[in-house]
This record gives sequence, structure tokens and C-alpha cells, in this order.
Amino acid sequence: MTIRANSVAARDVASYLHPYTNLSAHRDRGPLVITRGEGVRVFDEAGRGYIEGLAGLWCTALGFDEPRLIEAAERQMRRLPFYHGFGGKVPDVGVDLAEALIDLAPVPMSKVLFANSGSEANDTAIKLIWYFNNSVGRPEKKKIISREKAYHGVTVASASLTGLANNHRDFDLPIARIVHTGCPHHYRFAEPGESEEDYASRCADALEDLILAEGPDTVAAFFAEPVMGAGGVIPPPATYFDKVQAVLARHDVLLVADEVICGFGRTGNTWGSETFGLRPDMMTTAKALSSAYMPISALMVAEPVYAAMVRESEKIGIFGHGFTYGGHPVAAAVALEALAIYQERDLPGRVRTMAPRLHEGLGRFADHPLVGEVRGVGLLAAVELVRDKATREPFAVTDGVGPYCAERALAHGLITRAMGDAIAFAPPLVITDDEIDEMVDCFGRALDDTTTWAAGQGLI
Repeated sequence: MTIRANSVAARDVASYLHPYTNLSAHRDRGPLVITRGEGVRVFDEAGRGYIEGLAGLWCTALGFDEPRLIEAAERQMRRLPFYHGFGGKVPDVGVDLAEALIDLAPVPMSKVLFANSGSEANDTAIKLIWYFNNSVGRPEKKKIISREKAYHGVTVASASLTGLANNHRDFDLPIARIVHTGCPHHYRFAEPGESEEDYASRCADALEDLILAEGPDTVAAFFAEPVMGAGGVIPPPATYFDKVQAVLARHDVLLVADEVICGFGRTGNTWGSETFGLRPDMMTTAKALSSAYMPISALMVAEPVYAAMVRESEKIGIFGHGFTYGGHPVAAAVALEALAIYQERDLPGRVRTMAPRLHEGLGRFADHPLVGEVRGVGLLAAVELVRDKATREPFAVTDGVGPYCAERALAHGLITRAMGDAIAFAPPLVITDDEIDEMVDCFGRALDDTTTWAAGQGLI
């Protein structure tokens, strides 16, 4: 890319610090500048359109131009552009949204605490778990278990939950009291011939061994995404959550369901917890809560957790936590309208109808020599690229095969994301059959390009 002296790209390199970007390479290449969106597409400054195959960051469920969300923001901006929930005050729309979320919860929940991102919601969950155990007289029960390849955010605490090496390296993470158990990826980590059910049993046994090694009186909670998202779109093996929840129950360990990606229809039900049978004590959600039109997240807590919070606030005199913009009235109004649209249009049902087309389309690459596994559920999928199909040998990280494939997809009009060598798909839930076909065709061309390139590099 040639960077023009006065272009947006040139100003970007001079002033804009990009998340999740190779900052050194970016100085030479410059950005892809996005200027507008329409339906499932976004457009760059040259007017070229791209199917947004990851719904932005797994989040724009209703696409990029839903007028009802825009109008909801404008109405609320004119009526009450800001207020907060501190000191017993509340914007009315925040109460409406809290009630709507409690009504939608997959298991009984008591209260909702709002924040601005999934990271903040998960960070808050950690604080409340510690607060809860202090309240009930268990000051040593503070350790939290997450999973390798999990993604729960980027604050100091939530990034510690995240089980990805690059989120820890040279950030001095993870912090103390956060430990990790194995990733439940059957394709990658099961023994030869091991069924999904047997592998799930082994994962649950490993979790229990970890709890016993750490000391059950010290382990407070287990965090889990129903489908692991940024770690590679990894659905759980059959019976996994039933077996894991039995372990948690034996040792009085809370379950926190991270629904930031899976919530609001992505897996074919309102919650991923419904799809996979999770019965959480706490739930976090964000992203599609407002179809990403406004920053907002929510933490839902069950009654026992809330009751302990009340006791602690009585002892201390205050519940000393909250965010200035948590439950911002404009964000809450947009989220309420998004929830209304999801219900009116039966978005979870629509996902169940559309999902077979996505999975059948990607499934046609299952026999491709570069493809190890095609996996997913609902409108959430990944294609994992491998060096050797028979042995499942992965490429070296330094080979850059997944990122090359994502670059070629971009060249063919598709924005996707390479998580290592897993290419992810999570399009807006409003995508049509024809747009799914187009997305799959773009990926097919990118895969062909990648195969030719990898062969030329001597990688296959």
C-alpha cells in the first residue's frame, strides 16, 4: 500500500495505535480505512465493499445499517444523553434493560450490573467472586480456573483469564490466583480413537485433579465460553459441560458463563448456555447486546451472589464498585431496541435455519489437502489449516499460513480473521443465503491462493 502524504492512512500511521496488530509491519503497510457500512458489508475509502465475515469483532448481529438502532440512539440522546447509577440513582431505560435481561436469562438470575465491554464485565465478575467469598467467610477460596485458548478480555485480570500466550507475554501476566486447565479441543488434543465423550471425561478428570492439587478450599470459580471464540472457534466435545459441572458442584465452585460472543442467537439459541446445557451462577454478555452500535456490557448474578453483596455493603457501608458509563442511557436504549428486534424477527430461529448453509458450504473444503478440520455451531465456524492432513501436523507459527489466507480473503472481498491457522467465520445474523454462498466462494479462492503460495514456499 502506498501511503499518501495527506491521506487518512498517513495520518493513521502517525497517530493511531492499533490493537492486535504487528505495529512494526503496520508502519510500512498502513491501514485498511473503512468509511461506511451497509447490511453485511463495509466499504473502504476507495469505495470497495467487503463482506464482514466476522461481524466486525463477532458483534454486529444486525449488520451495519439497522435504522431502528440509529433512531433509538437519537431519541435517547435528545431525551437524556447521560446519567449514571451511582448513589441509588438510575436512568429509567437502564431499569428496563436490566429487567429484559433477567427475563431472557437461561437460568434464574437476580441482578444486572452494567459496564462497557466484555473485558470489564469479566473483570467485574472476578472482583465479585472475591467479594462473595469474603462475605460468606471463605477468605482463602479465591483462585479462579480458566482454560488454555480461552478468551475473556484484556484488562489485567480478564487478560489473565485469557489462555493465549500472546496476551500474557511481556505483560507480566497472568496474575496470581488465576490458573488454567486444558483446552477441550477434541480434534487437536484427543488421543487416537478417543471418542468425544471419553475425551470430555478426561478433560473433566483433569479439571478435578487441578482443583484437588490447588486445594478445593482455595478454588472459587470456573470461567467458560460455551464455544471458545478467539481461541479458534472450539465447540465443546459431547457431554463436556455436563461432566465439568458435576466436578464444580462437588467442590462448591461457581460457574461463570462468558456469553460475550455466543449470546443473542449466535449458536441458534438466545444463549450458548442453552445450546450446551450450562447452568451458570454468573453470566457476562456484551457485543451483540447492542449489535455493537453502542459500547455496553452486562454481568448477571444469581441471588446467592447478590445476597452476599448486600451483606458486605451493610458491613462496609457501600458497594465500592462501578463505572461512570456503565448502563449509559443511550447504550441501554440501543440495546433494548436490539433485544426487541431479536425477538420480533426470531433471530435465534433464523440462525438455526441459515446455519446448515454455512456449514455445508464450508464443509465442501473438508477434503482439501490443506484443511484439517471444519467446525462450528450456528453462525459460528472455523476452518483449521494444517501442514499434514493425515497426521494433523500444524504449520509453524512463523510460517504465517493462516494470516496469509486471511489476506487473500481480503483481496477477494471477504474480511475474516486468522487465529493462528484457524480461519474464523461469524457473519452478521442477518446474512442471506446468497451472501453466505458469496462468503464461502471468497474463502475458497483464498484457500486456493494459499495452497499455491504454501507449495511455492516449500511448506507443503
